[in-house]
Amino acid sequence: MSTAPATAAIPGYLAGTWRADPDRCEIAFSLRYLTFGTARGRFTGCDATIVTREEPRASAVTATVDVASIDTGNEKRDKHLRSADYLDAENHPTMSYRSTGIRRSADGWTVDGELTLHGVTRQVPLAVEPDGFGPGPSGGQQACFTATARIDRRDFGITARTDGGGVLVGNKVSIRLLVRAALVR
Repeated sequence: MSTAPATAAIPGYLAGTWRADPDRCEIAFSLRYLTFGTARGRFTGCDATIVTREEPRASAVTATVDVASIDTGNEKRDKHLRSADYLDAENHPTMSYRSTGIRRSADGWTVDGELTLHGVTRQVPLAVEPDGFGPGPSGGQQACFTATARIDRRDFGITARTDGGGVLVGNKVSIRLLVRAALVR
């Protein structure tokens, strides 16, 4: 086991409280569609706070995403995804994530946490890569992170079938997060 500090693996690491810049963050997803293609989209409305500690494993993250901000580039499809057939944005207007622990993993870092989506909470680990800490383009400090996860939509009670009973979309959803955050204290 290495005795080197965990921060040595994160160039420029800085402890503090960071707010994600929703205009510079991306919450993207993809899944199989009609068994022969891939549907892609993103959520444009998010609010996230990251608290980095001197010891990175003591850090934390919380995030809330506006479900109605879904954007697949097709307004008709987006409206259907917001409906009770899928995300049910009227009854479940947000999804949220709350970290429960952070650990080193073979490929870098893993943030263990709880995702609440469609009124259901499940454990969802995020594979996280700190992309850097440093001066932002308009002054102040910024931190950048990339994270990935994979969920099964059925685990969150999101089931949808065509009128003929066949599956319209795949069950596995790949998620990719690109987060840029500014130091607030």
